[in-house]
Amino acid sequence: MAMTLVQWPGAPLRTKKRTCGRRTVAVYPPFEGLSALMRPLMHARRSFIALLLTLVACACRAPSSSAEPLIRQALARQEQAWNRHDAKAWVSDFSDDAEFINILGMSLQGRAEIERRHDEIFRTIFARSRVVVKTRKVRLLGATAALAETDYELRDYDRLPPGIRATDNDGTLRTRLKYVWEQRPEGWRIVSAQNTAILPPPAPH
Repeated sequence: MAMTLVQWPGAPLRTKKRTCGRRTVAVYPPFEGLSALMRPLMHARRSFIALLLTLVACACRAPSSSAEPLIRQALARQEQAWNRHDAKAWVSDFSDDAEFINILGMSLQGRAEIERRHDEIFRTIFARSRVVVKTRKVRLLGATAALAETDYELRDYDRLPPGIRATDNDGTLRTRLKYVWEQRPEGWRIVSAQNTAILPPPAPH
């Protein structure tokens, strides 16, 4: 039986003779040439993976430098939404699964519930209220989280919730509202917030 050897591209043509029964068979080891071809491909693959990991790491870190101005702008929009008594706009930067602790200590779970509660107060006791919001601090917590601290001044309300007293003699209620922000695929979102009323100073004895 005649045997035809096909040389693998780039491979050295080497044969070995091996006895199989009564016949002598020529054996050609093509994988030596294949290995030589694969080496540059494997190197290119490793370089591509390293570049991809670098790009991913940069993408994760890059938003941090722009996080603070974005969060401050969002809090300014929230102040404007309150003064329009627009509950939907006020909660627009909350995540769907956010938690909000109000000044009464009530835990509101999810953006929908937070919106319902604020819509209720905007139509009743805070229907004419106005707020002034000062963002005191935005602190980054790694590449994808941030803490924001704000001071609220609430005026022109009809009445305050039960058990809450105005901070100042002119009726101003001051509160401190703290937010935890998280970077998500859709952008920076509030995942947790807690509002704390500032008590009036004690009366002098």
